[in-house]
Amino acid sequence: MLATWEAKPSTMNDDPIDYAWDDSLVGLLEDLSQIQEELLAVLAQKRRCMAAGDVRGMLALAPTEQELQDRLQACHQRRSALLATASEHGVPGTTLSDLAATLAQRGGPDRTQDIAHASARMRLLQHHSLTNWVLAQKALLHVAQLLEIIATGGRLQPTYGTDLHDIARGALVDQEA
Repeated sequence: MLATWEAKPSTMNDDPIDYAWDDSLVGLLEDLSQIQEELLAVLAQKRRCMAAGDVRGMLALAPTEQELQDRLQACHQRRSALLATASEHGVPGTTLSDLAATLAQRGGPDRTQDIAHASARMRLLQHHSLTNWVLAQKALLHVAQLLEIIATGGRLQPTYGTDLHDIARGALVDQEA
């Protein structure tokens, strides 16, 4: 959980708008942290379902995944709006890290640790997503190989064969009566 900050006058700038920036930043980071934790749990469950071949379990996770995706998109929109509004008010920063550094320079709390945690969790989410993708690709490759075995009757196809009698026919598809 992120630390809260009580508004008190800053030593460099007593602009109350700095407090609003910090409150918005804290709210965004808290929401993002919660979504990331929920998404990590869903990806872990999805990986278990894929490993077990539990199609129903994966289908049951789809609405939760979609809801988390929507919430993550909303966080992204909030981030963009926060940075745009900050820029309009003369608070420099093209990233949340820049915004946090500016607020810290103006006497606000240092949020770089919170941002670093959110960034690390996002990298972990990327790794989990990649792991699930690789697992799905392996399963797809396995199915493709099974279909090839069925179609060729398990016989190897010559790569450069020209004799039509040498070409194997599918055991189930082209079997003569």
